[in-house]
Amino acid sequence: MQTRRSFLLSTGTVIAGSSATSFAANETLRVGLIGTGGRCRHLLKSLLTIPNVNVMAISDVRDDALAETRKMLGDKIFVTKHFPELLDRKDIDAVLIASPDHWHVPMTVAACEAKKDVYVEKPLTHDLSEGKAVIDAQNKHGRMVQVGTQQRSMPHIARAKEIIESGGIGKVVKVHMTWNRNTNRVQRFKGNLDPKGVEWKAFLGNAKAQEYDEYRMRNWRWYWDFGGGLLTDLMVHWIDVAHWILNVDHPEKAVSLGQHTVSEGVWETPDTVQTILTYKGGIQMHFDGTFANAREGAHIVFMGSEANLYIDRGAYVITPELKSTKAKAEELVLGTNPKHRGADFYDKPDGELLHLQNWLDSVKSRKKPSAPAESGVGSASAAHLANLALRNGGVAVWK
Repeated sequence: MQTRRSFLLSTGTVIAGSSATSFAANETLRVGLIGTGGRCRHLLKSLLTIPNVNVMAISDVRDDALAETRKMLGDKIFVTKHFPELLDRKDIDAVLIASPDHWHVPMTVAACEAKKDVYVEKPLTHDLSEGKAVIDAQNKHGRMVQVGTQQRSMPHIARAKEIIESGGIGKVVKVHMTWNRNTNRVQRFKGNLDPKGVEWKAFLGNAKAQEYDEYRMRNWRWYWDFGGGLLTDLMVHWIDVAHWILNVDHPEKAVSLGQHTVSEGVWETPDTVQTILTYKGGIQMHFDGTFANAREGAHIVFMGSEANLYIDRGAYVITPELKSTKAKAEELVLGTNPKHRGADFYDKPDGELLHLQNWLDSVKSRKKPSAPAESGVGSASAAHLANLALRNGGVAVWK
């Protein structure tokens, strides 16, 4: 079955507005890194294994993050605490952005304006109002923007998409998603950074003024000024898969609950959440997540009239409905260690490597990557609506 993406690839469709010069297949791409904390260094390990990629420059507001990243790259790179200086460089073709969420759109827009292609971590937006600006910047400047929802580059999930689109599980009536962990990520710690080595005002950016707090800076995902908690950090991965497979881009309504089971008095965002999202056509999507119990792990289930299709980061499993005479049981497990049910990560497939490669191929061919800005805005919008419900009486309606 030919999906929209395979059609684009086979016909050589180029993103609208692209005026950049294509790269030769073996031409080296010169990349800059913006936001060089732990997440960036994790991606960097994969990026450095890809041929014909040269990391030329790095930028971060923290001395310690810059120092750790330089250990991986050597001393012959440009280093700055001010990302516009990196974007001004003519020897950089593309940037990888792994900053806190509230910087994703400002940095991506600035990079597009500087004629740099962009790989930006999810969620793409920090607020519903940011979506139009980042899509417009991508398209106006003809940039290849890849959002870091790497499931779109995983072959078993692409295969699951084909099965669902071909009617293999019947009509999808409901989607269930979960991401549960039981890890000690809450306790405050004694800071060990010298505040003089941090550009705190630059870290804050457009967030409200506040006193320097190393814990908040390191754990920004759990504070509303910088992140959006479990819904933007974890749910957004699976909601992006659901949007991609079912060809929807935002919910009509969200009903949410949240509580502090283990993070009371430390985090602003709740550590235990549930949300139900409704979409056109009557489809309901339910997400539950917690940091207090790991049962069910991380997965998504498409519930169809003929069968149920379970997907996690290394496997899919089709379980026919008892009444079905059409669906067939099927299982595909790509990874090992751990076994597929409930797993967060696998040894195979390496989704991040595949997603980075897809982006770099896009940069060279000028064809859309698998997760362009439009998809990133859509998946983030579901998480933002769910958070609006969480923070405003339990219900939010799309306007």
